[in-house]
Amino acid sequence: MHIINCNYDVHATEILEILNEAILNSTALYDYKARSLESMAAWFEAKQSGSYPVIGAVTEEGKLMGFASYGGFRNWPAYKYTVEHAVYVQSRYRGKGIGTALMLRLIEKAKRQQYHVMVGGIDADNEASIKMHKKLGFSHSGTIKQVGFKFGRWLDLAFYQLVLATPEKATDG
Repeated sequence: MHIINCNYDVHATEILEILNEAILNSTALYDYKARSLESMAAWFEAKQSGSYPVIGAVTEEGKLMGFASYGGFRNWPAYKYTVEHAVYVQSRYRGKGIGTALMLRLIEKAKRQQYHVMVGGIDADNEASIKMHKKLGFSHSGTIKQVGFKFGRWLDLAFYQLVLATPEKATDG
């Protein structure tokens, strides 16, 4: 396995496949309908314009097994040191440490970019993701009950956060 930087031209279709599998078959994403390839252009543009990483784990042959990224947490200036992350692994590669490897790299990138807090919104029934986040030092910071409705049932959204020792010097404004 190699961790790489992803780009639209090479990885958009594979990332879309991973996202759509999660949308259609799980509560990892609270979307109902599969996304289009066109939506990936805007997604990659938003990541690039915000200087947010999109990293992937690939096989020796270059097949994408999973990806991770982060973006802004909330759209007010005082949240500038906080990012919300996402990590998704293709179903056949889950349970092999790929999500952990991606998260470790993402944490390092957040530190280098001088962020202070990483936040993950995780479906409260997603035990595997919660276990991985706890193993990486994330702590439960709250659950919003019945915030989503999918597959005929109410969903609780749990938030996990990791406080980083960065930035070296925080400033207002």
